[in-house]
Amino acid sequence: MTTTEASNDDVAGMLRDSLRGFLDEHWRPRGVTASSSPDEVSAIWRKLVGQGVAALGVEGEGGLAEILVVMAELGRAGCPAPMWSAAFANLAIAGSKVDVVVELMERLHSGKAIVAFSFGALDPDRGTGSVEATNSTATGVLRFVEAAGGATHLLVVLEQAHLALIDLGGVSVECVATRAMGAWGQYEVRLNAAPLTRIPVGTVDLDDLRIKGKTALTARAYGAARRAFELAVDYAKERHQFGQPIGKFQAIQHKLANCLISLEGVRLILEHAARLHDGSNDDWRYFADCASAFSCNALRKVSLETQHTFGAIGYAEEHEAPIHFKRVHLDTIVLGGAADAKQRLAARLLDADGAGLPQYDLGSAGNAFREQVRLWLAQNWTGDTKQAFDQRPFAKREFDASFARDVGETGWIGLGWPEQFGGQARSPLEQIAFMETMERGEAPRIGAAIQANALMMFGTAEQQRKYLPEILRGEAMHGMGYSEPQAGSDLAALRTSAIKDGDHWVINGQKIWTTTWWGKYMFLAARTDKDAKPPHAGVSMFIVPMDAPGITIRPSVTMYDGTFANIFYDNVRIPAENLVGEVNGGWKVLTGALAFERGLVGGGIVLKVAHAFEQLRAHVIGDRSLADNPIVRDKMATLAFEIEIGRLLMMHCAELVADGVTPPEYGAISKVFSGELMERFGEAALDILGMRAALSEQMPGAIDNGRFEQNLRHSLMWVISIGTNEIQRSLIAQRALGLPR
Repeated sequence: MTTTEASNDDVAGMLRDSLRGFLDEHWRPRGVTASSSPDEVSAIWRKLVGQGVAALGVEGEGGLAEILVVMAELGRAGCPAPMWSAAFANLAIAGSKVDVVVELMERLHSGKAIVAFSFGALDPDRGTGSVEATNSTATGVLRFVEAAGGATHLLVVLEQAHLALIDLGGVSVECVATRAMGAWGQYEVRLNAAPLTRIPVGTVDLDDLRIKGKTALTARAYGAARRAFELAVDYAKERHQFGQPIGKFQAIQHKLANCLISLEGVRLILEHAARLHDGSNDDWRYFADCASAFSCNALRKVSLETQHTFGAIGYAEEHEAPIHFKRVHLDTIVLGGAADAKQRLAARLLDADGAGLPQYDLGSAGNAFREQVRLWLAQNWTGDTKQAFDQRPFAKREFDASFARDVGETGWIGLGWPEQFGGQARSPLEQIAFMETMERGEAPRIGAAIQANALMMFGTAEQQRKYLPEILRGEAMHGMGYSEPQAGSDLAALRTSAIKDGDHWVINGQKIWTTTWWGKYMFLAARTDKDAKPPHAGVSMFIVPMDAPGITIRPSVTMYDGTFANIFYDNVRIPAENLVGEVNGGWKVLTGALAFERGLVGGGIVLKVAHAFEQLRAHVIGDRSLADNPIVRDKMATLAFEIEIGRLLMMHCAELVADGVTPPEYGAISKVFSGELMERFGEAALDILGMRAALSEQMPGAIDNGRFEQNLRHSLMWVISIGTNEIQRSLIAQRALGLPR
């Protein structure tokens, strides 16, 4: 099973499809009550050996990515075949030249031998037992050993340098079936001076092997959780209560949307860790620990919510769901569970001066552009200029006109625009490079991305010539006039009217919560057909100059020290050519422009959290009473792996955009997760730093000029703006899962 003729992703995909079809034919049709006796497990394993999976882990026969695919598919099928033990036997000793090992590998790969694997002395869970070994025998008890009942050999870690190979057919060995989480399949192996062969591990790092072992079990748990989730989604579409499918109820929709967000996070981080490992990138360990730590709680929560969706039917043992519930819980607590992974994450982040969040590979162009932007900021956004900006109150730091014009000279405001509009047509990864570097440089926002997208997609040639160059040069900001007193998330309910009067439109109405109220123009949604059915069919989009007569602006201070405004439009006359798109076609303009940007909105949020995390980490490292506090270490590790989930969701959105696909439901997944992560980060920062972190900007003794408490207050905006997270969850449920509206 070589990987020389296709990319790793292609090979993994082909392997997944092949194995799923095989298991659907040879395992799943047996029914959920099929026996998991040693004989049954051995039988399916022999069939799997014929598929070539027994050699995975041997150099040249597939990497960690392929192992994780197989483990996930076995979890999905509820199949207890001893793949995990086979793979880790291969990883541990396949390179050995010891005769007994060479013979064992040949028999393992042909299906004539079955190995049960135990990390023994290196298992952080002391409840798994222990073994005392001499040069020739082993005595002790090992618990929770998978597939030992049907195995021919036991391979157990003795210490960092050696493993022991034990024949399980000997009289001094007893394998006793163990019921755990109400399921059979694990064994207690009792050794009474059992003969052993010591095997030196050579260059194999057994601590690394244990991290891989945990990652592989996490993949199996993911497969089980995903299968149960898919069954629950189908059930929610079919099960009727109170005269309608239960999947139509918002409580069920949001529950399942949350599950999908978690499952996608687990999938992405497992794939990323495996990709780094197989590419010999040392950061694989960090991401593997992030995967284990995040998945432990996330997958168990998915399992619980799945059972809640099924209700009583899923509580019956003859249903498939309980198999997956048990598998998820067993595989996420093994080898120390989340606690062990979080301890390693905390050590990386906080000990010996700590290592920061790893920098993502954005490809050659993205990496080069990141460095280019960093150097530009070092020359243009530093020293007295930056210091003077930082001394302003927050309300004056949201935008800086001179900085916007400076960036405008580089053309970067249009870095993602098509070249026909004066843009640079840079890739989504280059756009991430720009966003990330600007965030690290704490630069103010620039551009009018949504409005520019609308003009490029729906504007007339004259509108494009008039407005796009101003945006590109950093000379004009456009606000968004959407929300009204009775039309927030339900934007189709807006009442502001636009009535045609000769060569003009006359606008009357009120807009609220308008943030860029001080901009040169307002990108305004107004009703042009009050009788339209459905209501959104009567909405049109306009560009309104904010110096037009009849506009009254009443600014308000926001909870996060910024500003928004109530804006009243009283008989405001604008030229007919200021209509963007068709009359009554505004919904298409509005949603099209939002969809284009929504994919990277979550990315912008998580990059803010990542930067703030590094500021927090510096404070923690600087105070050993914090850095050594176990509660603080746990919180920091948790924030780190949640940031990585957010960043990987961002990267996946960028990949989808690069492929020409911008599904709004995936942008919603990223936005929901990252927005709520920003809230969790703000709360955690206050817990860690204490009362001084609550001091606001320009207060004596404030930490980082009130950065952390202000971040928390600001985070609330991100779960409300661009569609509340509740609306986003409904979108995810209906668009991604196909639940009824």
